[in-house]
Amino acid sequence: MSYAVEPWQLRWQGLSVGNLHQTESTFALSNGHIGMRGTLDEGEPRGLPGTYLNGFYEQHQLPYGEAGYGYPEAGQTVVNVTDGKIIRLLVEDEPLDMRYGTAIEHERVLDFRSGTLRRRTVWESPTGRRVTVRSERLVSFTQRAVAAIRYEVEPEEDLQLVLQSDLLANEPIQSRSSDPRVAAALDAPLVNDFTMAEKSRAVLCHHTKVSGLRMAAAMEHEIEAVELAEGTTPRTEIRAEDDLARYTAAVDVKGGTCLKLTKYLAYGWSGQRSTPALRAQVEAALSGARQTGWEGLLREQRAFLDDFWEVADIEVEGDDELQQALRFALFHILQAGARGETRAIPGKGLTGPGYDGHAFWDTEMFVLPVLTYTVPDAARDALRWRHSTLDKARERAEVLGLKGAAFPWRSINGAECSAYWPAGTAAFHVSGDVAYAVQQYLHATNDEAFDRDEATEILVETARLWMSLGHHDPHDGFRIDGVTGPDEYSAIVDNNVYTNLVAQQNLRSAADAAERHPDKANASAEEIAAWRKAADVMAMPYDELLQVHPQADNFTRHAEWDFENTPAEKYPLLLNYPYFDLYRRQVVKQADLVLAMHVRGDAFTAEEKARNFAYYEARTVRDSSLSAGTQAVLAAEVGHLDLAFDYLVEAAFTDLHDLHENVTNGLHMASLAGAWTALVAGFGGMRDHGGELTFAPRLPDALTGLSFRMAFQGTRIAVEVRGGEATYRIVDGTELTTKHHGEPITIKAGEPVTVPIPKCPELERPRLPFGREPRRR
Repeated sequence: MSYAVEPWQLRWQGLSVGNLHQTESTFALSNGHIGMRGTLDEGEPRGLPGTYLNGFYEQHQLPYGEAGYGYPEAGQTVVNVTDGKIIRLLVEDEPLDMRYGTAIEHERVLDFRSGTLRRRTVWESPTGRRVTVRSERLVSFTQRAVAAIRYEVEPEEDLQLVLQSDLLANEPIQSRSSDPRVAAALDAPLVNDFTMAEKSRAVLCHHTKVSGLRMAAAMEHEIEAVELAEGTTPRTEIRAEDDLARYTAAVDVKGGTCLKLTKYLAYGWSGQRSTPALRAQVEAALSGARQTGWEGLLREQRAFLDDFWEVADIEVEGDDELQQALRFALFHILQAGARGETRAIPGKGLTGPGYDGHAFWDTEMFVLPVLTYTVPDAARDALRWRHSTLDKARERAEVLGLKGAAFPWRSINGAECSAYWPAGTAAFHVSGDVAYAVQQYLHATNDEAFDRDEATEILVETARLWMSLGHHDPHDGFRIDGVTGPDEYSAIVDNNVYTNLVAQQNLRSAADAAERHPDKANASAEEIAAWRKAADVMAMPYDELLQVHPQADNFTRHAEWDFENTPAEKYPLLLNYPYFDLYRRQVVKQADLVLAMHVRGDAFTAEEKARNFAYYEARTVRDSSLSAGTQAVLAAEVGHLDLAFDYLVEAAFTDLHDLHENVTNGLHMASLAGAWTALVAGFGGMRDHGGELTFAPRLPDALTGLSFRMAFQGTRIAVEVRGGEATYRIVDGTELTTKHHGEPITIKAGEPVTVPIPKCPELERPRLPFGREPRRR
């Protein structure tokens, strides 16, 4: 069983209990503030239930075999908060449970245009009573604190139906962690502060035991029956206790008519506001939702998505399954960041508890480029979260004996949560990644307020980190030693090229920002000059013998990994071989030098990119979902179009086909974003170096056409590629000047520009590690 291939929705027909873990992730709904996994309305059967509030976590001790100075002490784990999705149905006295009776028909549909999850089930009870159940669920993009469900039941004969609608806190879940500290922290993490149940409304307020965060969840109901059995009226009641509020409606319904329940939900949390204030917040949100009404919420959701697809849609010709996967990816990226509003974008979004709900550098280097060119306000809000955590980043740098700001490898609230320092603390490139995303956003939007109020401080503080971390060497220039780059199979290296290049751009961007806003930077002319000098002489290792860039000093001198004698079941390597063996060999977990050639392509010649790409292709095993999208971009740029397409497919289907066998814990936001990047930056050839937007599109043989949309400096454009030509068109705006394969073009409103695409060189497919070809469908 699998998803039906349809361009604008994801449909699963039939019930497969064994696949619930995966479909609960793929069918998840979110707006960046609230996240709801796609569990069945009845709550059971289930795989891994989950409702999350962005930034709401519990704290626990981090495990260490041996103590060490500067080790982070506290871990943070996302909490499964009060579940408001549950609506149970009893047909006469028999509960609708998909494991019993007969599901004659059953399907669920995630609709990318309506922004809802729909369900339709024809169920016959063990005693032969048949009902049709339809439900539709949304998490509102327009009313940030609100979710809603419409639940309809149509019996074939006159029947008594009983609906039970719950708010359930401390939902029992099998521990997902082998660390007893985490398991203990998540065992009933919520402590009740307040309960209320009145008429059709209920409120539950809780706080976490250790982190002390407070939250409130509320529900309200509207019930409607088209035609009741003669002489009957609906009987309703509501009650609440510490961890459960339940609204019950018993109705005698005539056969062939419909009982409708609309359930409005509201969520809020805070680390500072009181319980009464949170109660007032969620009750106000409920009132606003009821005022809008179910149909109004649907209209608002559709209008929001219509605007999104106008600026963000991608169309591919020649591969219907890929078309669906690309829109699935874009929809979930939007859900992850649309209404985060100064909260992080976790690595799994709000689709599951994977990575403990932490945000990584994935956000800045993979997810934010999508949002920057489609929903720039969401990108700005994610960067404002980084700005709001600057004090914690400064404190971390101070603990490490450094100046400036050291952003964390993984975190929920901005404090470092990685217990493995070679891959965490030493990954200083995260600070450069944040600075890169800030500068990319500024280039794409010309947002002067953000430049002045947030960007300058981020750029300046991260520049100060590099100056204290690196040093001038008379032989190599400005060196940055003892760091870990994006490739986690290399650690504590000197002059990681990726790190040095993002630091170089960071230093120059900080100098420019400090000169634009001297009152915000508080940097002297001498300090600014020092940044520029360090950037100008930044070390850039190069192997003259092999004529490639080692991803760090001496990398190309390491022993080779024996790929041919590494069985397929030994991947991912980190789970089957000691790190010390990985660290001293030429084996690459994920794109590192290749990622540097994408984001800092202006620092390499075309010939260097081709040689480097071929060299690292033979050594990159893609034990990370981050890698395929980036490898697709460089494969397309240097001319390996078929290989680029294969990598695009791997990135696009990582979650839909569960290629890493861990979708149960949530979707891979960076891989979903990587599919967009593979299309737009790969086959579209889109680059934005120094604020200059350029394109160099080419099509692989597998596609007959491709089009994509994006926004740049307030102008929305569409790029269409087919038949050896590219057409550039203004969707909204007046004029945009860009380049097509290096040639300047000017696009004006109502005057599309069509230009030929230069012939792609015919290249031999590069050698890949034995057994590590891109995963095909």
